[in-house]
Amino acid sequence: MTDWVYIRELKVATRIGAFAWEREIRQTLSFDIEMATDIRAAAASDDLADALDYKRVSKAVSAFVEGCEYELVESVLEAVARLIITDFGVSQVRLRVDKNGALRGARGVGLAIERRAADYA
Repeated sequence: MTDWVYIRELKVATRIGAFAWEREIRQTLSFDIEMATDIRAAAASDDLADALDYKRVSKAVSAFVEGCEYELVESVLEAVARLIITDFGVSQVRLRVDKNGALRGARGVGLAIERRAADYA
């Protein structure tokens, strides 16, 4: 059985972009994060210590992304997947990032990935 803890539209301002002008400004990335976990222990104990703490995940992802300066969203997403899996012990993560305003006429542009713990072993 796999349960999923999710965070929707986590907005983080960072320096990102392949063009020089992009590197001079902060742009907002919007993340959707789904983390595979087993919630049964937390459900039985009703104790946060037994749960995947999505607030801690959110803070860790935000701090990491705010401090990085990648050119590509691909690089950011791969690094965030590794962070979540290695630091929070989830077996699988699905990530979607939207780089709002990156393409005129489009509401958003981005990509989605899915990674497993075995990918970083």
